[in-house]
Amino acid sequence: MTSDSIQQRLLDELDVSEVLVKLDGGHANITVVGELFSDLSRVKKQQVVYAPLKDLIASGELHAVSIRTYTPTEWQREKKLAMLS
Repeated sequence: MTSDSIQQRLLDELDVSEVLVKLDGGHANITVVGELFSDLSRVKKQQVVYAPLKDLIASGELHAVSIRTYTPTEWQREKKLAMLS
């Protein structure tokens, strides 16, 4: 399991425009950008991203997953704010 393999799995299985994965052992920090998040609750957003990773979590390969989801508009705003700080 690599950050690239997790990224590719999410890109293949979800209708999203961007996926960023930082992997530290069995801990993954995942940022996912897609229009599909625009009308979903926070819990549903998490469920959408967890679904393609279920087998990795169940097998213990992934112990902890931190997920951030954004619409493309939210992501542009987030990147601008990050540049200012």
